[in-house]
Amino acid sequence: MHELEVHYRELMAPKVQADSGSMTNQESLESYLNGNKKQLDFTWEVKANDRAYHKQFKKRVAFCLTRKKYEDNTIKTAKYNALTFLPLNLYEQFHRLANLYFLFVILLQTVPEISTLPWFTLLLPLSCLLLLRGLRDLIDDIARHRSDWMINNRPCEILIGKSFSWKKWRDICVGDIICLRKDSFVPADLLLLSSSEPSSLCYVETADIDGETNLKFRQALLATHQELVSEASMAAFDGKVTCEEPNSRMHSFIGTLEWRGEKYSLDTEKILLRGCRIRNTETCYGLVIYAGLDSKIMKNCGKIKMKKTKLDRLMDRLVILIFVMLVITSFCLAFAAGFWAVKFQVEHSYLSSLYVGTSPAEQAFFTFWGFMILLSIIIPMSMYITFEFVYMVNSYFIDWDLEMYYPAKDMPAKARSTSLNDQLGQIEYIFSDKTGTLTQNIMTFKKCCINGIIYGTSDQYGALRKKASMSWNPYVDRTAEFHDPALLETVLQNDDPVVREFLRLLALCHTVMVEEKDTGQLVYQAASPDEEALVTAARNLGYVFLSRTQDTITLSELGMERTYGMLAMLDFNSVRKRMSILVRDPEGKIRLYTKGADMVILERLREDGSATAFTQLALDSFAEETLRTLCLASKEVKEKDYAEWSKKHHEASVLLQNRAQELDKVYEEMEQDLQLLGATAIEDKLQDGVPETIQLLKKGNIKVWVLTGDKQETAVNIGFACRLLTDDMQILEEKEICEMLEACWVSNNNLASSGERLCQFQQHSGVLHQGKMALVVTGDILEKVLGTGEKVKRKEGFWARLACCKAQTQPVADSSVEKAFVDLATGCQAVICCRVTPKQKALVVQLVKRHRSAITLAIGDGANDVNMIKTADIGVGISGQEGMQAVQCSDYALAQFRYLQRLLLVHGRWSYLRICKFLRYFFYKTFAGMMVQIWFAFYSGFTAQPLYEGWFLALYNVFYTAYPVLCMGLMEQDVSAEKSLQLPELYKVGQKDELFNYRVFCVTFLHGTVTSLGSFYIALWAFEDRVGSRVVGDYQSFAVTVATSAFLSVVAEIIMDIKFWTILTFLTIAGSLIFFCLFSFLTQNFPAFREAPTIFRFLDASQNALTDPYVLAIVLLCVVVNTIPSLTIRLLRVITGTGTIQDKISSRDLRVAESTVELKSHFRRGSLHRRSSYAFSHKEGYADLIARGASLRVKDSRSRGPVNAGSYQSIPLPTREGAASSPSVFLKECN
Repeated sequence: MHELEVHYRELMAPKVQADSGSMTNQESLESYLNGNKKQLDFTWEVKANDRAYHKQFKKRVAFCLTRKKYEDNTIKTAKYNALTFLPLNLYEQFHRLANLYFLFVILLQTVPEISTLPWFTLLLPLSCLLLLRGLRDLIDDIARHRSDWMINNRPCEILIGKSFSWKKWRDICVGDIICLRKDSFVPADLLLLSSSEPSSLCYVETADIDGETNLKFRQALLATHQELVSEASMAAFDGKVTCEEPNSRMHSFIGTLEWRGEKYSLDTEKILLRGCRIRNTETCYGLVIYAGLDSKIMKNCGKIKMKKTKLDRLMDRLVILIFVMLVITSFCLAFAAGFWAVKFQVEHSYLSSLYVGTSPAEQAFFTFWGFMILLSIIIPMSMYITFEFVYMVNSYFIDWDLEMYYPAKDMPAKARSTSLNDQLGQIEYIFSDKTGTLTQNIMTFKKCCINGIIYGTSDQYGALRKKASMSWNPYVDRTAEFHDPALLETVLQNDDPVVREFLRLLALCHTVMVEEKDTGQLVYQAASPDEEALVTAARNLGYVFLSRTQDTITLSELGMERTYGMLAMLDFNSVRKRMSILVRDPEGKIRLYTKGADMVILERLREDGSATAFTQLALDSFAEETLRTLCLASKEVKEKDYAEWSKKHHEASVLLQNRAQELDKVYEEMEQDLQLLGATAIEDKLQDGVPETIQLLKKGNIKVWVLTGDKQETAVNIGFACRLLTDDMQILEEKEICEMLEACWVSNNNLASSGERLCQFQQHSGVLHQGKMALVVTGDILEKVLGTGEKVKRKEGFWARLACCKAQTQPVADSSVEKAFVDLATGCQAVICCRVTPKQKALVVQLVKRHRSAITLAIGDGANDVNMIKTADIGVGISGQEGMQAVQCSDYALAQFRYLQRLLLVHGRWSYLRICKFLRYFFYKTFAGMMVQIWFAFYSGFTAQPLYEGWFLALYNVFYTAYPVLCMGLMEQDVSAEKSLQLPELYKVGQKDELFNYRVFCVTFLHGTVTSLGSFYIALWAFEDRVGSRVVGDYQSFAVTVATSAFLSVVAEIIMDIKFWTILTFLTIAGSLIFFCLFSFLTQNFPAFREAPTIFRFLDASQNALTDPYVLAIVLLCVVVNTIPSLTIRLLRVITGTGTIQDKISSRDLRVAESTVELKSHFRRGSLHRRSSYAFSHKEGYADLIARGASLRVKDSRSRGPVNAGSYQSIPLPTREGAASSPSVFLKECN
């Protein structure tokens, strides 16, 4: 134990020094990234088993208000509660200017002197509108409350007194010690104290945090590992942790533990984050450092924001514009009313008694407010109520779409927000997670090349033949897909030494742990899915990894058990890009087995033979199929060479400074003169339809950015696999990005006073303007760009400005460097951001929104994507393997990424089309019908007297013209769903705001004004000197004639504008005509007049007017004249070739076949500059754990059942020099 402790301290000491030494630069940079412009204070103190200590601390919130400093573990993601729902929801709703406008008009209606309608007639529809939106928000928030309740009530074991008790997550407090079992979720950010594993290791899966399912390990301090071995010792633990305040940095933690007069350094390797899942560890214990909303994952979640669409914001501005026009018009008419009153009093003095007590100024004042109320219906409240209904039904169309139903999970698409549908048709940038969103995170061994021969291409054998052929292997994993009869035959013949060495390498060179269930079944637990796929492939071919100890690895080779002595394991890291193992085989020979990226293996080979050339061709072929490749090589090591190397290795491993660099040099010395065995090809399985979806989205001018926490090589490989990256693209990486940003900054710094656009990246690259450039950027670069841009007048070095810890000036967010980065990134066809934190994902989205004013969509499936989903204009959650956190915070939920193409190109484009036509037509019919009131004012003495009957004003937007426009908002289509997917270029219309903008609004306003002029003045001209046979020439008949002309003109316009006719369309148009006739009869008959003559004033007005042939001729003339402009414009469009989408499509060749895109390699065959995506995805450090035996659980005997017992032989156990023999060790799971 003493030797282990010394070795442990030697290993940990330099790491602590390195962490503390690199703290200054990194902390200040990350501090600014998270909004803290001053250096972080290490003032967070946690005392174990002392709740009273933490309750005494308070922090000031605002003014004299304080709250407790240390949060409990209750989380609250909902926006409202019982007390705040009504005021907060009303506050949010009255952020809509239209609601404020309606409230203003209602207040005007309460003044009797200027009121033209009862105040409650406007209050009722506004209340309905607020109620509908409030209920929608309430339903969404209730779902959040339910989710919070389920999470807060999960069970956990908390140390209460001197024993552990089962409590709820919400009962956890800072300073508590909790016990976690295998496969349980971590409820808060914990300091790992001890575990049931050797050396208090704890294996965790971070799928809910960074999307990766590969295992990561955490290790407790040696002091707590040795001392905290019982409940009594846990209860007596009184250590004090001092660390940084709660923050959102997922990969950073710095603190110290003070206990028994000693101080111990703490880092991220000793912290279990909330949301992690315990794996391969029976029991572990942790001290709560951050709880609830203070935990790092919750700090990354961001706040729920009220999202408004682009059309919503445009409508707010149009309401202001219309209101200003209304005020100006009312003022002009009131001014005219004052002059008219003066003139009237002078010319008609005998009526002066009517004006006693009122001056012309007073009359003008009251007339102004009268016109304000009369013309207020130009912004109809019914439009907003109908608006909400159209949104809601279009959301149901998404829910009901069977093409987006995923039967494997019985999950349909779900529109969780009902107010963003039109914005789905305007997306310009998509920000996508990788793991679980684009990929299934399933690695499959697909092909291999051994000694120049490619295996894995044969698929001519059926499942029955496959099953029968593998019956000789009791350890076979029948879920594996790889099967090649030719390779299997070669393996069974056992006469090819290269094949033997190839499979032996797969079974030996790895960090996989093995569990054996009671049934004798072997279960591999790998730090990365790549390694598991390789070891499983060897297992299915008869080379089975059985168990390992600190010094040995035991295999079953074609039924014969062989034990290899492990002399050294040369660990993988991202610089070496390879991993090696030195073993002594049962015959006593020492062999080195190495696997790694093709570039690093091929340059270390002994010679270039024919097998090497064929292997390079195979690697080219694998790369074309976007498979993850590894090269495999080995060599025999002489005893003398090993003895010398072992001495150097030992000397390097005990260094206190530069240990890693010296070890790399020693490893490099051994990994030379290798003999190439072959190559493997692993497929990182994409979700179905991902490449096709991305291709369609790119054709629709939608740029896709991938934001992932994974390694750069893995992310780039997936980019090629899903066709986000193509072979003719120039890929910019860190070096090129830095150079281009520096050049741009220098240009801006030197020419800032010129006022010109300074930085043009096209000057730096000849391919950017051709759209053939892709950007691959890491989290480190983003950290600099997002966090430290400065505008400094004095000239400094570019990266000196980025290093904010050395800068003398305060950083500002909107920097020239930040702007330059956005210009560069948005000029590229594809962007991949790797090794990014959840916070950085959200910052990237904010960056594009701020500098490009673009509509963004974020899609992900894990808790690490929640902040990004909340930040984007549209958030889409994938119901993946990482839980439902992303779905719960999303606006739309899908089961697969491929459904995004239908959501955007079909439903999104249709919704945008429908909403735009709905708004355009609603404004048109309102202007066409209501602008008549202004023209009538010139003939009524500017008295604000309504032209129309009151019931016509009330029913015009509710019954007469509402249903055709409602049908258009629900059912309109320009092309079918199939054509929308075949022609994704049609999507660009929404991105350019072509269907509804200021220009379209002005044209609609002019069109409605012209229609109102035609309806009014044609009728006025006809009624001036002539009357009909029934003496139709009175005010009421004139009002009915104008109203009927305007109504029929509006109906005719919508008939011409509808492109997609259904039974519902016919019914709504017919219903509008029927309602007009029906309500005209009901409001103008004698019984109604007799009951309420002041309300039903137009007695038989329609019957008298519309039965006169002369009046009917006037109405017909008005309709014809009003429709001539629309018909003329449509004719000109057809003649000039700028017609509708249907016209454009009919002139195109619609033979859009499914074109299979052949992915070709963009590197020269045989070149060492091959795009290499090597199949490693585990972190550095596992090899050291295995070599020290820290991850191995000792068991005295094995219970594995006999397998070909007759073929087993007893083999002497070789060990490394000076080491005692260890018993056979493996992990066993008790079911």
